[in-house]
This record gives sequence, structure tokens and C-alpha cells, in this order.
Amino acid sequence: MSRAFVNEDQAAAQADQPVERHVSDQPNYVTTNGLRQLQQRVAELNALRAELQALGEQGDKQRLADAERDLRYFSARVQSAQVVPTATSTSKVQIGSRVRFADEQGQEQTVQLVGEDEADASRGLINWGSPLGRALLGAGPGDEVIWRRPAGDQVIEVMDIVGEA
Repeated sequence: MSRAFVNEDQAAAQADQPVERHVSDQPNYVTTNGLRQLQQRVAELNALRAELQALGEQGDKQRLADAERDLRYFSARVQSAQVVPTATSTSKVQIGSRVRFADEQGQEQTVQLVGEDEADASRGLINWGSPLGRALLGAGPGDEVIWRRPAGDQVIEVMDIVGEA
């Protein structure tokens, strides 16, 4: 048998393996709620993996490989999690703070700074390490900060800060 056929078989087997999820280089700061969500995700993935393994040859191999990949990722995130104290300050933005700010046109927005895996912009949950999160972190009411955006820098003013919701 030609060596080329062996390599093709290996390439086909590797094509079924999911691409590993990238683990961020930034510190894994999480809120208490964020850690709880990570732990819940690990438990769900462990249950799914056990269910798929119990099916043996009848099980969906690709779904099992995806579940195992996600389990590796979320287990690593739980292991590296650094729970931040509950945000209570109303004078300085912290991870966990809910912040109301206004842009140069006077448009107001309210966001909460959270950990990377908890972020969901559609719900106003912003990663503390994102450009907006970094601009707000450490600012106080009345402070103007520069939000460095791909669309161009924008000056925003912190209106008020509420502790963790």
C-alpha cells in the first residue's frame, strides 16, 4: 500500500476532530455568578458526554468529540477562574459594577462589567477586558474616558455606578 493512502486516512480521521476552543490570555476574572455559570456548564457537558458514551457505537461520534472539546475548555476556565469580590463601590467602576454612561451625543447606556465567559452584549453584560470594559474600569461618576473602538475613539462620561446586581 502506498504511503499516500495512509496519510489520507489520517487526514480524514483528523478532519472529524473539532478545532480546540481558544483560551484567552487575559486573567480569568469572574463574578460569583460567572463562576456558577461555568460550573453549571461543566456539569451539563459531563452529563452529555456520559449520555453519548452510554450509546456506544450508536452514539453520535461528532457530537461526543464536540462535547469533550467544550468540556476541556470549560474545565480549564473553572480551574483558572479568579472570583472577584462583589462590586459595592459607587465611586469607582469594578468588575461586577453596573455603569450608566453617556456618549458625546448624550445617548445613555447601562452595562455591567463581567468576566469573559459571562459576557453577553445583547443583555448589557460587557467583558471587563473589552475596549469598553477597559475604558470604564476604575473610572468614577463624572469622569470622561476614551472608548477606543474600531469605528473610532469616542469620549464617554460615567453618569453613575451601582454595585453588582
